[in-house]
Amino acid sequence: MSHPFLIKEIALQAGLGTATVDRVLNGRAHVREHTRRRVTQAIRELEKQQMTMATSGRKLVVDVVVEAPRRFADEIRDALEDTIPSLHPAIFRPRFLMQETMTTAQVVDALRAIARRGSHGVFLKARDVPEIAQAIAELKQREIPVVTMFTDIPASERIAYAGLNNRVGGATAAYLIGHWIGRRAGNVLVTMSNERFRGEEEREASFRATLRERYAHLTLIDASGGQGLDAETEGRVRKAVEARQKIAAVYSMGGGNAAILRALSSLNQHPKCFIGHDLDRENVQLLRDRAITAVLHHDLRQDMRSACQHVMCFHKLLPGSAVSASSSVVVVTPENIPHEVAQRFAGRDERSQRESWRPNFR
Repeated sequence: MSHPFLIKEIALQAGLGTATVDRVLNGRAHVREHTRRRVTQAIRELEKQQMTMATSGRKLVVDVVVEAPRRFADEIRDALEDTIPSLHPAIFRPRFLMQETMTTAQVVDALRAIARRGSHGVFLKARDVPEIAQAIAELKQREIPVVTMFTDIPASERIAYAGLNNRVGGATAAYLIGHWIGRRAGNVLVTMSNERFRGEEEREASFRATLRERYAHLTLIDASGGQGLDAETEGRVRKAVEARQKIAAVYSMGGGNAAILRALSSLNQHPKCFIGHDLDRENVQLLRDRAITAVLHHDLRQDMRSACQHVMCFHKLLPGSAVSASSSVVVVTPENIPHEVAQRFAGRDERSQRESWRPNFR
């Protein structure tokens, strides 16, 4: 395994001991495959960082722990890596743990492992449960700051939240759907990936409250719990929507939008409008195909800059007054997809994004 890095650099990036890394690099026996993969990933991350980082500055090793579908996790990684080169006077070296699903115990174990090996900060997207809040408190005791991202854990000892104002997002979705549907009674399908994600819960509560106050003629049908994963989400929608129920609109808070459309199409359901969240590659393609009506977008790069600046402020590398605010809600339609987003996906294989189908959307 050829590389230009010192063993101690790889060990720091991988969160392993130098002796363990030495055994992996020299192909010695009695090394678990999981450990070999961590070393390989660490070298790849160091290679990527070497191409983008400045040559001098305070090095901050941060751990990025994310439970999210891969399409969104990839966007988080890209946003952070795009942001890092401009964060002077700090040089951020991220270590990534990103999985589509994680149990509470797995998240807690990961956070406790970070506490043992040390870190300059943690960026966390996880469920709002007491066990994870306790693990955050343990990190604080070791003076490791935690910034929650995109879904908050407000009762924890985290130093800041970076991401969309989810209550504004839910109210905005209700406003759009209420105006597009008009005064006609109808059913609105809502989906969350998991009710324990505080951000989605806040979106749903705000959406529900706004509909109840201003658009009481609309009835909610809930198909939540699919984790934002295609197969699970499609199954939830099929189970929730009965043949006699006509779906007038969809508000998808947790992703899996192509799967939602497939399920509805199979039930001969063609909603008048469909609101989603986040400009990942799937949603950009669905907008281009006019398969969904609008996406509530927030600038991940601005959010990641804010998260990094909170950690810099904690380490006294930046005054609190210089920390950027998180991004605001932007309504994106097929007519105003941001140029930089379109450019970012321009060189990627769009055939895989289409998943070999085009919905009959009206």
